[in-house]
Amino acid sequence: MTATTQQPRQNGQEQLLTPGEVAALFRVDPKTVTRWATAGRIGSIRTPGGHRRFRESEVRTLLAELTNDVNRSV
Repeated sequence: MTATTQQPRQNGQEQLLTPGEVAALFRVDPKTVTRWATAGRIGSIRTPGGHRRFRESEVRTLLAELTNDVNRSV
């Protein structure tokens, strides 16, 4: 399933994205997303297995901010 086709969860929990899904939105490599998380540029949650997951709302907010920054500089 991709980030664009996932539906909000019924029990009120926020949708979590994998590094690959976030990378696809930003058009970067998944390792870049992991580096952003390590640097504190984007928040992440660790699963019990140690994998990173990202809150969809936070990812989309960052994407909108970066898109607005690019549009203002053109």
